[in-house]
Amino acid sequence: MHRPQLFKRLTSLTVLFSLCAALVVFTNTKVKAFDDDPMRKISPDLLRVIQSGNGGENVKVIVQHTPTSSPGLLGSLLNLVGGVVGVVVGLLTNLNIEILDIQANSAPILAQDPSVSYISLDATVKSSGHLTTTTGTEQIRDQQSFLGTNELDGSGIGIAIIDSGIDATHKSISNKPTKISFSKDFTGENRTDDPYGHGTHVAAIAAGDGSATNGKYEGIAPAAKLINLRVLDSHGVGRVSAVLGALDWLIANRGAYNIRVVNMSLGTPAISSYKDDPICNAVRKLVDAGVVVVAAAGNNGKDSTGQKIYGGIHCPGNEPAAITVGASNSYGSDQRNDDVITTYSSRGPTRSVWKDSYGLKHYDNIIKPDLVAPGNKIISAEAVNNELIRIDPSLETNKYSTTNMKLMYLSGTSMSAPVVAGAAALLFEANANLTPNMVKMLLMYTAQPLAGFNTLDQGAGELNIAGAVCLAKIVRNPLFGFSFGSSLLSKSAPPPQTSIADRSFSWAQGLILNRTTISGKDLINKYQVSYGKGYLLGDGIVETNTTQSMNSSMWTRSSLTLANYLMRSDGVSLNTGSIFLLDDLLLGEGFALGDGYAMGDGVAVGDGFAMGDTYGGSGFAMGDNCREGDFGPAMN
Repeated sequence: MHRPQLFKRLTSLTVLFSLCAALVVFTNTKVKAFDDDPMRKISPDLLRVIQSGNGGENVKVIVQHTPTSSPGLLGSLLNLVGGVVGVVVGLLTNLNIEILDIQANSAPILAQDPSVSYISLDATVKSSGHLTTTTGTEQIRDQQSFLGTNELDGSGIGIAIIDSGIDATHKSISNKPTKISFSKDFTGENRTDDPYGHGTHVAAIAAGDGSATNGKYEGIAPAAKLINLRVLDSHGVGRVSAVLGALDWLIANRGAYNIRVVNMSLGTPAISSYKDDPICNAVRKLVDAGVVVVAAAGNNGKDSTGQKIYGGIHCPGNEPAAITVGASNSYGSDQRNDDVITTYSSRGPTRSVWKDSYGLKHYDNIIKPDLVAPGNKIISAEAVNNELIRIDPSLETNKYSTTNMKLMYLSGTSMSAPVVAGAAALLFEANANLTPNMVKMLLMYTAQPLAGFNTLDQGAGELNIAGAVCLAKIVRNPLFGFSFGSSLLSKSAPPPQTSIADRSFSWAQGLILNRTTISGKDLINKYQVSYGKGYLLGDGIVETNTTQSMNSSMWTRSSLTLANYLMRSDGVSLNTGSIFLLDDLLLGEGFALGDGYAMGDGVAVGDGFAMGDTYGGSGFAMGDNCREGDFGPAMN
């Protein structure tokens, strides 16, 4: 198209931008030339709207700006579109994000602006759907000799719950009047209670007070403070913009409430690469700032015929910096020898996608989940008069008749995630000097690989709080100096095994690092550069299209081993078991995992998000209705 024709088309568009309730119009401004490929800055679901012939419809979009630009000033943006006007719905300064109301056809014009890094739809977000004994929590409650207190229970640690609100009247919450430190609504409904019922259940798993039930249904970190950030409405539905608003608030206020952990038992389809997705980028900023972010993997591990699906991880679970949690089934017993991965738990690798300047697709193919935790038919707090119970009364346990004492069942990775969030709080209480990457490393290193399940099913294995806290207590204080290769622990590590309910199991003794695994004792004996803030745990692993190696300036190479395959675990460690999938199939273009390709015992998702076609397209998000799981309805 010739430049005069392009100018004519641009100036004929009508887009509204308002800032601080004022209408701002620029006319007769110069149209900037397109960069090499501005369409790369537009998310696949937004492109589908434009290409479907519905580009004239108004949509809300998330506009991410480069770190050096100044979102909110809008000068270059308005100059770019030459007299075209539009509405600014929101401004998230901590995340360098604007939320705009525009015609979909205007997105390619906005993408020309060099200060704009990515544009995506303000898509739908929904909830992802005997605990202390089987996870080893009870074993570390009494830590008097170490902490000088009677219990290790999360005291002083803030856990932010980004969900559907919290019923502050429930005895699991109200028995400690100051338990909820702060509440804020981001849905526009101007309430912070929980008419849907998901957030209260999740919050009580992470930090519910067990005194009302004599400890029987106690949360993992019962003395932790809760920060209630409500982003899902009365029907369990929210928007990406609401989640971003909560994350923006967290970045600004984390210190005021000592927020060390964030739980996100919700999600949206992982369409765009984690490098472009606004929620993933916000999660990365939080982790870099020292906050652990725990995300549910999703409940899309099988299709309607029962076929196992690979590649069903949702956003923000596809973000490498997050701790992504799948669901295990303990069958209600404390012993762990019969534990399995639930069939509905989403499996890796991540299938979010980006396109290069030639239009070729590249799949992220990050190995997820990072680990699993009990998530099947979990009993926890029931918010008063909640919608989930109205829809399905069978979720009621009938254990207590008092309104603010009732308990309900829910199943899904939504329930697994707060188990890990509570565990992270205990690790921070045991050692306040830990970084988010250290927390992630300790949880994976001490996890129990479950026999018969591969890496893409379970990550490092099932959560082992007793083992993780045991190591966390002896991680040295960095004030005494952490340098690359120096001792990580203050004394020798204990034997790599844990006993729960009179049965012992070995730790994984390894980590998941983006597209490979790594094992070796020096993961805990020596400080690795990637354990610091501002790094991904997998930084320092050099990848080509077919090979991987360690950067010797970031990882001690003497006793660490990169695996050359993803394995079917034998329940011993990450570097054993029979070959399931070669690592090099995760590298390069990712075509080996594309549409229709069988992966051993399942089928891989392709097209960045082929599941969108199967489960409802770009509007689908985790938790659509209650999906039946192995042992109860699955909420994700």
